Amino acid sequence: MKRLLAAVTVISAAGVLAAASPASAALVTHCIGTGGAVTVPNDLYVPAGESCSLTGTIVTGNVSVAAGGNLVVSGGKFSGDVRIAGNGYFDASDTEVGGPVVLAAGGYGVYLRDASTGAVTVRPKGTTTVDSFLFTEGATVTGSVNVQAGEVRVDKNTSITGSITSTGTYYTDVHDSFVDGTVSVLNSSTGSVFCGSSIRGKATFAGNLGGVQLGPNGPLDSCASGGFWGKDVSVTSTTGGVTVDDNIIDGTLTATGNTPVATIADNNRIRRGVVTDPAAAAARSAARPAAPRTDDTAKADERRTEAVQEATEAGPADL
Repeated sequence: MKRLLAAVTVISAAGVLAAASPASAALVTHCIGTGGAVTVPNDLYVPAGESCSLTGTIVTGNVSVAAGGNLVVSGGKFSGDVRIAGNGYFDASDTEVGGPVVLAAGGYGVYLRDASTGAVTVRPKGTTTVDSFLFTEGATVTGSVNVQAGEVRVDKNTSITGSITSTGTYYTDVHDSFVDGTVSVLNSSTGSVFCGSSIRGKATFAGNLGGVQLGPNGPLDSCASGGFWGKDVSVTSTTGGVTVDDNIIDGTLTATGNTPVATIADNNRIRRGVVTDPAAAAARSAARPAAPRTDDTAKADERRTEAVQEATEAGPADL
């Protein structure tokens, strides 16, 4: 089957069709295959189940990846939004995205390496069977990160100008990164790890089932140092173990209602004191072993390799 990339007229609704003239209809470029250092003067669309691999490509409009599609871009520049449908995958390195990145319910994942974007959103899984992920390395997010499903790892000097809000993820881990706003990690099934990072706003961890580790010497993951917390830190109603080690907290640390009781090392520097459970409540706390972390970025590497191979086999895209 001949594969190519063509500009087609797209009108999304019958109401629009009736009102729009041919001259006013938007153009959308369909991408199947590989593309280089050219400018796409309109929106870009990766069809369902297809793969598009771009190097140095500029897109002046918005980008959409349909269900089961793959978009891998290196050294590119997208002026608008990037939206990924169910089981879709977006992989960006050394790339600038001017607008937000949104992964729909059941989207496969987003991997950002040395890339810059607007706000990043991962929708709740809902009834889908795909577990999403968001992995960042050296990324810059201008806005907030809001994740409600799957695996989250923010790593290697990622900078977020807004806040991190995580609800119902598999885990949410932040290493060696900066968050200018608040942090909220709620109800993660295997908990959360924060190491070597700076968080300027208030931090709240609650209802996490697999433990919370702030700093090194915890059961979940290995890391070299704790972090800086610009305001209050609260870790409550967590099972699987809570460890707080080698942190500077410019506020109050609250660690209550955790099973087992939180372990707070003497080397923390906490400006406004610590609030913990009464001794009687702590004595009743029973241990539940936490599950250590594994390297789950391999799934992104595998999907990227497959996507680039499929795009290469499809041949050059007619950008």
